[in-house]
Amino acid sequence: MGQPRWQALGSLAIVTGASSGIGRELTKRLTREGCRVIAVARRAERLDELAAECGGLLTDPNLGDSQLGNSQRDVVPHGGGIIPIVGDVTSAATREAAFEQVRLHNNGRLDLLVNNAGIGGIGPFELADADRMRQIMEVNFFAPADWIRDALPMLRANADRGPVICNIGSVLGHRAVPDKSEYSASKFAIHGFSDSLRSELAGDGIAVTLVSPSTTKSEFFDSLVGTEAGQVSKSIGSWPPERVAQAAYSAIRRRRSEVILSAGGKALVYADRAFPTLMNWILAR
Repeated sequence: MGQPRWQALGSLAIVTGASSGIGRELTKRLTREGCRVIAVARRAERLDELAAECGGLLTDPNLGDSQLGNSQRDVVPHGGGIIPIVGDVTSAATREAAFEQVRLHNNGRLDLLVNNAGIGGIGPFELADADRMRQIMEVNFFAPADWIRDALPMLRANADRGPVICNIGSVLGHRAVPDKSEYSASKFAIHGFSDSLRSELAGDGIAVTLVSPSTTKSEFFDSLVGTEAGQVSKSIGSWPPERVAQAAYSAIRRRRSEVILSAGGKALVYADRAFPTLMNWILAR
């Protein structure tokens, strides 16, 4: 028999990139369903705003507020709410602060890790400096790998509850396109990493879910590096972050291996699988 569906009620999750876009909407959905969320982002004020929408802050009275949001509310021991962690996802200190909250609030047991934080870049590879590739890979691939490595003992401790690792990928991790070479590379990397981990962790009862959206409206352009102003994204099938978050939540609940979102995204991926030479010709033009 397979694992039961993942249950938000009473669970503890970590969501990176929680201050905007997919991460923000997914955090809101999880807390509405009774999940406590350790929300990780760089902007304290945005986490405070998010807390106001998600049932309040879940803080430990013995901790200082140097890595927490500015708002202080009563601890909500049951039901949803957020535990804000302000920091960069590539920082070991940020990871340790988040995992310390898992130890404090749930005896070191974690139900869900969502690797959502990401950045992008647009423009020909030849015209970009090496830093663009390194920055994108650091945030989009190496950071998720580090979060997963540190989270595994805590996820394994909750194996009876069917814990989930959810990596937010992209359709460009299935079929790359011109002028997004570094971003595509990072998403191909997280795709392959997810596939490998899924097999490695199957015996531990830990599911690995890969969610591959197309361009999410308004989000991609908020986090571009090494990119000239005024760049536009040649993409189809964009979804609002609320819709992507709903699809991600459904995939997590069902502990699915992979979901590809939007009609345009599916068309790109499946056309490439069926007619790779034709797709190369089309994208080159």
